[in-house]
Amino acid sequence: MAQSVGIKDVARAAGVSVGTVSNVINRPDSVATETRARVQSAIDRLGYVRSESARQLRAGRSRIMGLLVLDMGNPFFVDVARGAERAARDAGLGVMVCNSAESVSEEAEYLSLFAEQRVRGVLLTPADATGRNIESFRRHGIPFVLVDRVAEGTTECSVSVDDVAGGALAVRHLVDAGHRSIAYVSGPPGFNQVRDRRTGALNALEEAGLGPECLRELPTERLDVAAGRDAGARLLGLADRPTAVFCANDLLALGVLQAMFAAGVDVPDDLAIVGYDDIDFAAAAAVPLTSVRQPAVTLGALAAELLLEETEETAADTPAKPHQHRRVVLQPELVVRRSSLSAR
Repeated sequence: MAQSVGIKDVARAAGVSVGTVSNVINRPDSVATETRARVQSAIDRLGYVRSESARQLRAGRSRIMGLLVLDMGNPFFVDVARGAERAARDAGLGVMVCNSAESVSEEAEYLSLFAEQRVRGVLLTPADATGRNIESFRRHGIPFVLVDRVAEGTTECSVSVDDVAGGALAVRHLVDAGHRSIAYVSGPPGFNQVRDRRTGALNALEEAGLGPECLRELPTERLDVAAGRDAGARLLGLADRPTAVFCANDLLALGVLQAMFAAGVDVPDDLAIVGYDDIDFAAAAAVPLTSVRQPAVTLGALAAELLLEETEETAADTPAKPHQHRRVVLQPELVVRRSSLSAR
Protein backbone atom coordinates (compact mmCIF):
# COMPACT_ATOMS: atom_id res chain seq x y z
CA MET A 1 0.00 0.00 0.00
CA ALA A 2 1.39 3.39 -0.98
CA GLN A 3 2.19 5.71 1.92
CA SER A 4 0.88 9.26 1.97
CA VAL A 5 3.35 12.07 1.39
CA GLY A 6 3.96 14.25 4.43
CA ILE A 7 5.37 17.72 4.95
CA LYS A 8 8.70 16.23 6.03
CA ASP A 9 8.99 14.46 2.64
CA VAL A 10 8.45 17.77 0.85
CA ALA A 11 11.06 19.50 3.04
CA ARG A 12 13.59 16.76 2.34
CA ALA A 13 12.98 16.85 -1.42
CA ALA A 14 13.25 20.65 -1.56
CA GLY A 15 16.25 20.84 0.76
CA VAL A 16 14.54 23.19 3.21
CA SER A 17 13.15 23.00 6.74
CA VAL A 18 9.67 21.85 7.66
CA GLY A 19 8.96 25.39 8.83
CA THR A 20 9.79 26.77 5.39
CA VAL A 21 7.37 24.33 3.75
CA SER A 22 4.71 25.38 6.24
CA ASN A 23 5.33 29.02 5.39
CA VAL A 24 5.03 28.33 1.66
CA ILE A 25 1.67 26.67 2.27
CA ASN A 26 0.25 29.13 4.79
CA ARG A 27 2.22 32.39 4.34
CA PRO A 28 3.79 32.28 0.86
CA ASP A 29 4.62 36.01 0.82
CA SER A 30 7.04 35.46 3.69
CA VAL A 31 9.26 33.12 1.61
CA ALA A 32 11.76 34.17 -1.05
CA THR A 33 10.53 33.64 -4.61
CA GLU A 34 13.24 31.12 -5.54
CA THR A 35 12.72 29.05 -2.36
CA ARG A 36 8.96 29.19 -2.79
CA ALA A 37 9.27 27.90 -6.36
CA ARG A 38 11.54 25.05 -5.25
CA VAL A 39 9.13 23.98 -2.52
CA GLN A 40 6.11 24.23 -4.82
CA SER A 41 7.94 22.10 -7.38
CA ALA A 42 8.52 19.42 -4.72
CA ILE A 43 4.86 19.58 -3.67
CA ASP A 44 3.72 19.09 -7.26
CA ARG A 45 6.25 16.33 -7.96
CA LEU A 46 5.43 14.33 -4.82
CA GLY A 47 1.69 14.94 -4.96
CA TYR A 48 1.57 16.31 -1.44
CA VAL A 49 -1.91 17.23 -0.16
CA ARG A 50 -2.30 19.23 3.03
CA SER A 51 -4.20 17.46 5.83
CA GLU A 52 -7.16 19.77 6.18
CA SER A 53 -8.59 17.77 9.08
CA ALA A 54 -5.38 18.12 11.08
CA ARG A 55 -5.29 21.86 10.40
CA GLN A 56 -8.88 22.23 11.52
CA LEU A 57 -8.27 20.32 14.74
CA ARG A 58 -5.30 22.54 15.57
CA ALA A 59 -7.43 25.60 14.93
CA GLY A 60 -10.36 24.14 16.86
CA ARG A 61 -12.77 25.05 14.05
CA SER A 62 -14.00 22.22 11.84
CA ARG A 63 -15.25 23.15 8.37
CA ILE A 64 -17.58 20.13 8.25
CA MET A 65 -21.12 19.81 9.54
CA GLY A 66 -22.81 16.44 9.89
CA LEU A 67 -26.23 15.57 8.45
CA LEU A 68 -27.94 12.40 9.68
CA VAL A 69 -31.26 11.53 8.03
CA LEU A 70 -33.70 8.65 8.27
CA ASP A 71 -33.47 7.31 4.73
CA MET A 72 -31.33 8.57 1.85
CA GLY A 73 -33.37 6.28 -0.40
CA ASN A 74 -36.25 8.71 0.09
CA PRO A 75 -36.00 11.65 -2.35
CA PHE A 76 -37.44 13.92 0.35
CA PHE A 77 -34.23 13.58 2.37
CA VAL A 78 -32.12 14.00 -0.76
CA ASP A 79 -33.78 17.40 -1.19
CA VAL A 80 -33.20 18.23 2.48
CA ALA A 81 -29.51 17.40 1.96
CA ARG A 82 -29.40 19.61 -1.15
CA GLY A 83 -30.70 22.56 0.81
CA ALA A 84 -28.29 22.00 3.70
CA GLU A 85 -25.33 21.53 1.35
CA ARG A 86 -26.14 24.74 -0.52
CA ALA A 87 -26.25 26.80 2.68
CA ALA A 88 -23.08 25.17 4.03
CA ARG A 89 -21.20 25.73 0.76
CA ASP A 90 -22.14 29.41 0.76
CA ALA A 91 -20.48 29.62 4.19
CA GLY A 92 -17.36 27.78 3.05
CA LEU A 93 -18.26 24.52 4.79
CA GLY A 94 -18.83 20.96 3.66
CA VAL A 95 -21.47 18.44 4.74
CA MET A 96 -20.89 14.84 5.85
CA VAL A 97 -24.15 13.07 4.95
CA CYS A 98 -25.04 9.85 6.80
CA ASN A 99 -28.07 7.56 6.69
CA SER A 100 -29.47 5.94 9.84
CA ALA A 101 -31.80 3.76 7.71
CA GLU A 102 -34.44 4.31 10.43
CA SER A 103 -32.19 2.30 12.79
CA VAL A 104 -31.66 3.46 16.38
CA SER A 105 -28.34 1.60 16.64
CA GLU A 106 -26.99 3.01 13.37
CA GLU A 107 -28.03 6.48 14.47
CA ALA A 108 -26.01 6.05 17.68
CA GLU A 109 -22.95 4.90 15.70
CA TYR A 110 -23.06 7.89 13.36
CA LEU A 111 -23.50 10.34 16.22
CA SER A 112 -20.39 8.81 17.82
CA LEU A 113 -18.56 9.23 14.52
CA PHE A 114 -19.53 12.90 14.37
CA ALA A 115 -18.21 13.36 17.90
CA GLU A 116 -14.94 11.63 17.02
CA GLN A 117 -14.53 13.83 13.94
CA ARG A 118 -15.32 16.95 15.98
CA VAL A 119 -17.68 18.29 13.35
CA ARG A 120 -18.81 21.92 13.52
CA GLY A 121 -22.35 20.81 14.31
CA VAL A 122 -25.01 18.28 13.31
CA LEU A 123 -28.33 18.41 11.49
CA LEU A 124 -30.37 15.46 12.76
CA THR A 125 -33.63 13.75 11.89
CA PRO A 126 -33.92 11.38 14.85
CA ALA A 127 -34.70 7.69 14.49
CA ASP A 128 -34.75 7.12 18.26
CA ALA A 129 -38.16 8.13 19.58
CA THR A 130 -36.94 7.81 23.20
CA GLY A 131 -34.40 10.61 22.80
CA ARG A 132 -31.63 8.57 24.45
CA ASN A 133 -29.27 8.96 21.49
CA ILE A 134 -29.70 12.72 21.60
CA GLU A 135 -29.07 12.81 25.35
CA SER A 136 -25.87 10.82 24.89
CA PHE A 137 -24.69 13.05 22.04
CA ARG A 138 -25.43 16.24 23.97
CA ARG A 139 -22.60 15.42 26.40
CA HIS A 140 -20.05 16.19 23.68
CA GLY A 141 -21.08 19.83 23.57
CA ILE A 142 -21.50 19.82 19.78
CA PRO A 143 -24.39 22.03 18.60
CA PHE A 144 -27.18 20.33 16.68
CA VAL A 145 -30.43 21.25 14.97
CA LEU A 146 -33.39 18.89 14.65
CA VAL A 147 -34.64 18.56 11.07
CA ASP A 148 -38.20 17.57 10.18
CA ARG A 149 -38.89 17.28 13.90
CA VAL A 150 -40.09 19.81 16.49
CA ALA A 151 -37.67 20.17 19.40
CA GLU A 152 -40.12 19.08 22.09
CA GLY A 153 -38.66 19.01 25.60
CA THR A 154 -35.27 20.29 24.43
CA THR A 155 -33.66 23.71 24.11
CA GLU A 156 -32.08 23.10 20.69
CA CYS A 157 -33.18 24.65 17.41
CA SER A 158 -35.51 22.77 15.10
CA VAL A 159 -36.94 23.19 11.62
CA SER A 160 -40.06 21.23 10.80
CA VAL A 161 -43.26 21.24 8.80
CA ASP A 162 -46.70 21.46 10.43
CA ASP A 163 -47.64 17.82 9.94
CA VAL A 164 -50.94 18.19 11.79
CA ALA A 165 -51.95 20.79 9.20
CA GLY A 166 -50.63 18.53 6.43
CA GLY A 167 -52.65 15.53 7.56
CA ALA A 168 -55.74 17.72 7.74
CA LEU A 169 -55.15 19.00 4.20
CA ALA A 170 -54.99 15.45 2.85
CA VAL A 171 -58.10 14.10 4.54
CA ARG A 172 -60.14 17.29 4.13
CA HIS A 173 -59.54 16.94 0.39
CA LEU A 174 -60.76 13.34 0.43
CA VAL A 175 -63.83 14.17 2.52
CA ASP A 176 -64.69 17.05 0.19
CA ALA A 177 -64.51 14.54 -2.68
CA GLY A 178 -67.20 12.44 -0.98
CA HIS A 179 -65.15 9.78 0.80
CA ARG A 180 -66.44 8.58 4.17
CA SER A 181 -64.22 5.55 4.69
CA ILE A 182 -60.49 6.32 4.54
CA ALA A 183 -57.42 4.20 5.28
CA TYR A 184 -54.26 5.72 6.76
CA VAL A 185 -51.08 3.87 5.78
CA SER A 186 -49.05 5.27 8.59
CA GLY A 187 -45.55 3.87 8.90
CA PRO A 188 -43.79 3.16 12.23
CA PRO A 189 -45.95 4.54 15.07
CA GLY A 190 -42.90 5.79 17.00
CA PHE A 191 -42.23 8.60 14.53
CA ASN A 192 -43.68 11.97 15.50
CA GLN A 193 -44.42 12.78 11.87
CA VAL A 194 -46.61 9.68 11.57
CA ARG A 195 -48.57 10.54 14.71
CA ASP A 196 -48.98 14.21 13.79
CA ARG A 197 -50.29 13.41 10.32
CA ARG A 198 -52.81 11.03 11.88
CA THR A 199 -53.89 13.75 14.32
CA GLY A 200 -54.45 16.10 11.40
CA ALA A 201 -56.47 13.47 9.57
CA LEU A 202 -58.73 12.97 12.60
CA ASN A 203 -59.12 16.73 12.98
CA ALA A 204 -60.36 16.97 9.39
CA LEU A 205 -62.89 14.20 10.01
CA GLU A 206 -64.14 15.93 13.14
CA GLU A 207 -64.52 19.21 11.24
CA ALA A 208 -66.76 17.36 8.78
CA GLY A 209 -68.88 15.84 11.54
CA LEU A 210 -67.38 12.38 11.05
CA GLY A 211 -66.07 10.10 13.79
CA PRO A 212 -62.62 8.53 14.15
CA GLU A 213 -64.04 5.19 12.99
CA CYS A 214 -64.00 6.63 9.47
CA LEU A 215 -60.19 6.42 9.53
CA ARG A 216 -58.71 2.91 9.49
CA GLU A 217 -54.99 2.84 10.27
CA LEU A 218 -52.65 0.36 8.57
CA PRO A 219 -49.23 0.70 10.26
CA THR A 220 -46.06 -0.38 8.49
CA GLU A 221 -42.59 -1.16 9.78
CA ARG A 222 -40.87 1.15 7.29
CA LEU A 223 -41.61 4.16 5.13
CA ASP A 224 -40.68 2.74 1.72
CA VAL A 225 -42.30 1.40 -1.44
CA ALA A 226 -42.11 -2.25 -0.33
CA ALA A 227 -43.98 -1.40 2.86
CA GLY A 228 -46.57 0.41 0.75
CA ARG A 229 -47.07 -2.67 -1.44
CA ASP A 230 -47.57 -4.77 1.68
CA ALA A 231 -50.11 -2.29 3.02
CA GLY A 232 -51.85 -2.34 -0.34
CA ALA A 233 -52.15 -6.12 -0.16
CA ARG A 234 -53.69 -5.86 3.31
CA LEU A 235 -56.04 -3.18 2.04
CA LEU A 236 -57.20 -5.47 -0.77
CA GLY A 237 -57.98 -8.18 1.77
CA LEU A 238 -60.43 -6.06 3.76
CA ALA A 239 -64.07 -7.07 3.38
CA ASP A 240 -65.24 -3.48 3.79
CA ARG A 241 -62.46 -1.83 1.84
CA PRO A 242 -62.18 1.97 2.23
CA THR A 243 -62.73 4.09 -0.86
CA ALA A 244 -59.66 6.25 -0.26
CA VAL A 245 -56.21 5.99 1.32
CA PHE A 246 -53.95 8.63 2.83
CA CYS A 247 -50.29 7.59 3.10
CA ALA A 248 -47.72 9.01 5.51
CA ASN A 249 -45.30 9.57 2.63
CA ASP A 250 -45.11 9.29 -1.15
CA LEU A 251 -43.04 6.11 -1.17
CA LEU A 252 -45.80 4.31 0.73
CA ALA A 253 -48.36 5.79 -1.65
CA LEU A 254 -46.43 4.60 -4.69
CA GLY A 255 -46.30 1.11 -3.19
CA VAL A 256 -50.06 1.13 -2.62
CA LEU A 257 -50.53 2.32 -6.21
CA GLN A 258 -48.40 -0.59 -7.48
CA ALA A 259 -50.49 -3.06 -5.46
CA MET A 260 -53.71 -1.66 -6.89
CA PHE A 261 -52.39 -1.87 -10.45
CA ALA A 262 -51.35 -5.49 -9.95
CA ALA A 263 -54.82 -6.35 -8.64
CA GLY A 264 -56.67 -4.49 -11.40
CA VAL A 265 -58.12 -1.90 -9.01
CA ASP A 266 -58.76 1.42 -10.75
CA VAL A 267 -57.13 4.50 -9.25
CA PRO A 268 -58.85 6.84 -8.55
CA ASP A 269 -62.36 5.51 -9.37
CA ASP A 270 -62.14 2.41 -7.14
CA LEU A 271 -59.61 3.83 -4.70
CA ALA A 272 -58.38 7.41 -4.34
CA ILE A 273 -54.80 7.87 -3.07
CA VAL A 274 -53.08 10.84 -1.41
CA GLY A 275 -49.38 10.82 -0.46
CA TYR A 276 -47.11 13.14 1.50
CA ASP A 277 -43.85 14.98 0.63
CA ASP A 278 -44.49 15.61 -3.10
CA ILE A 279 -41.25 14.03 -4.28
CA ASP A 280 -40.48 14.23 -8.01
CA PHE A 281 -41.73 10.67 -8.55
CA ALA A 282 -45.21 11.70 -7.37
CA ALA A 283 -45.96 13.71 -10.49
CA ALA A 284 -44.27 11.12 -12.72
CA ALA A 285 -46.26 8.10 -11.48
CA ALA A 286 -48.45 6.12 -13.89
CA VAL A 287 -51.35 7.85 -12.19
CA PRO A 288 -49.97 11.23 -11.06
CA LEU A 289 -50.11 11.30 -7.30
CA THR A 290 -51.92 13.89 -5.20
CA SER A 291 -49.56 14.79 -2.38
CA VAL A 292 -48.98 17.16 0.53
CA ARG A 293 -45.91 19.14 -0.45
CA GLN A 294 -43.16 19.79 2.08
CA PRO A 295 -40.58 22.49 1.22
CA ALA A 296 -37.70 20.05 1.68
CA VAL A 297 -34.88 22.13 0.17
CA THR A 298 -35.92 25.16 2.20
CA LEU A 299 -36.16 23.00 5.32
CA GLY A 300 -32.56 21.78 4.89
CA ALA A 301 -31.22 25.25 4.12
CA LEU A 302 -32.91 26.87 7.11
CA ALA A 303 -31.64 24.16 9.45
CA ALA A 304 -28.07 24.66 8.19
CA GLU A 305 -28.39 28.44 8.58
CA LEU A 306 -29.53 28.06 12.19
CA LEU A 307 -26.59 25.78 12.92
CA LEU A 308 -24.16 28.20 11.25
CA GLU A 309 -25.61 31.07 13.27
CA GLU A 310 -25.13 29.14 16.51
CA THR A 311 -21.60 27.96 15.76
CA GLU A 312 -20.41 31.36 14.53
CA GLU A 313 -21.27 32.81 17.93
CA THR A 314 -18.10 31.20 19.34
CA ALA A 315 -15.77 32.49 16.60
CA ALA A 316 -12.97 34.48 18.22
CA ASP A 317 -12.31 36.87 15.35
CA THR A 318 -15.88 37.87 14.49
CA PRO A 319 -18.06 38.06 17.60
CA ALA A 320 -21.71 37.57 16.72
CA LYS A 321 -24.87 38.55 18.53
CA PRO A 322 -25.98 35.91 21.06
CA HIS A 323 -27.71 32.99 19.41
CA GLN A 324 -31.35 32.43 20.31
CA HIS A 325 -32.64 28.89 19.87
CA ARG A 326 -35.68 28.87 17.63
CA ARG A 327 -38.34 26.46 16.46
CA VAL A 328 -39.14 27.17 12.82
CA VAL A 329 -42.36 25.56 11.57
CA LEU A 330 -43.05 25.66 7.83
CA GLN A 331 -46.47 25.20 6.25
CA PRO A 332 -47.34 22.35 3.85
CA GLU A 333 -49.32 22.66 0.64
CA LEU A 334 -51.75 20.26 -1.03
CA VAL A 335 -50.93 19.47 -4.67
CA VAL A 336 -53.94 17.83 -6.34
CA ARG A 337 -53.38 15.38 -9.19
CA ARG A 338 -55.34 12.59 -10.82
CA SER A 339 -54.90 9.90 -8.11
CA SER A 340 -57.58 11.50 -5.94
CA LEU A 341 -59.92 12.90 -8.57
CA SER A 342 -62.54 10.14 -8.66
CA ALA A 343 -66.02 10.89 -9.96
CA ARG A 344 -67.85 10.24 -6.67
